[in-house]
Amino acid sequence: GEAAAGARAGKRQRLVDAARELMYHHGVAPTTLADIAQAADVPVGNVYYYFKTKDELIAAVVHTHGEQIESTLAELERRHRSPKARLKALLVVLAERAAETAHYGCPYGTLCSELTKRADGSDQHAAALMQILLDWAEQQFRAMGRTRRLIRRQRCPRQRPPTTRAHDPPRPTTPSMDRSAPRLTEPALCAPPAVRPA
Repeated sequence: GEAAAGARAGKRQRLVDAARELMYHHGVAPTTLADIAQAADVPVGNVYYYFKTKDELIAAVVHTHGEQIESTLAELERRHRSPKARLKALLVVLAERAAETAHYGCPYGTLCSELTKRADGSDQHAAALMQILLDWAEQQFRAMGRTRRLIRRQRCPRQRPPTTRAHDPPRPTTPSMDRSAPRLTEPALCAPPAVRPA
């Protein structure tokens, strides 16, 4: 009945939540279905009832991330009327997760980077996470009268060694926005899952 259906949905969500945290903290490849089952307090044999393969579970994690990003952005739009205020609020939200991001990296960027190593095309799904943020930020800048595209639409960039030359100025490591020309860099657009109450 409804109780059984709710229990199944609860187990599935626990598996997705556990997979999301473990993959973020430890990486996609090292995380096993047994690890996820243990973290979710679900018998490992039951995992296959909800997800036939690890790839299906990864897809569910990406989908959940997408829903959370859209929820975060919708909340920013609800709370703030002007595009400039929304962009500033996004930076505040990002700052609240700065310590975790500094330790583990951007939850979306690192996932995207890892999935580029896979041959199943799953990196395209992860790239869509970044594109949600980029498209939203571009809409805000357009509403402010800035029509130049912020960042070219692209797939997840594959990891490359740094190419900084000796005479190049150091690259900024934190997102910034000044009054004359507000800027958001791609790493800065890694928003946390939810907006904390004001």
